[in-house]
Amino acid sequence: MNKSPTLQNSLMLAPLLGATGSWLNALGLWLMFIVVISAYGVGMAALRSRLVPFARLPAGILLAATLTSCAQIAAQVWSLQWQQHVGFYSGLIALQCVVLEHNGFFEGPVIARLRLCGLFGMLMVVLALARELIATGGLHLATLAPGGFILLGLLIAAWQAWPRSTPSH
Repeated sequence: MNKSPTLQNSLMLAPLLGATGSWLNALGLWLMFIVVISAYGVGMAALRSRLVPFARLPAGILLAATLTSCAQIAAQVWSLQWQQHVGFYSGLIALQCVVLEHNGFFEGPVIARLRLCGLFGMLMVVLALARELIATGGLHLATLAPGGFILLGLLIAAWQAWPRSTPSH
């Protein structure tokens, strides 16, 4: 199993497509993601050495669910309407914490963690801005989840087609 911390080893597709109907939803969910992931990393770093290996998964699930629930409650206090739009996707952050823990994300270098969080946030905001821009042009399918899926596919295809220089050996 490839344990490198990349987007392909995570479960970020559902929030990426569902919560990017507006740039405000995308930015808010990304900030919630960063707060919960950071708090989870700090909490598990303190617990990891004290737990036997078979107890790490239940402890990680409990910690991730607790942190995500606290973030959801804080989001409800801050803006109930916003939380109702992205509440389902914010619940997936707990699952994401457990998946990243299993992949060794929190034991790797800090720069890799920052890179993944930054890449996820950039992708969320760019996708949300593109969806809003297309929707203002009259194509309201872009604001729905299938429109986000189609747009993400087009962005991935453009990324794959983009010419890159290959290092010579």
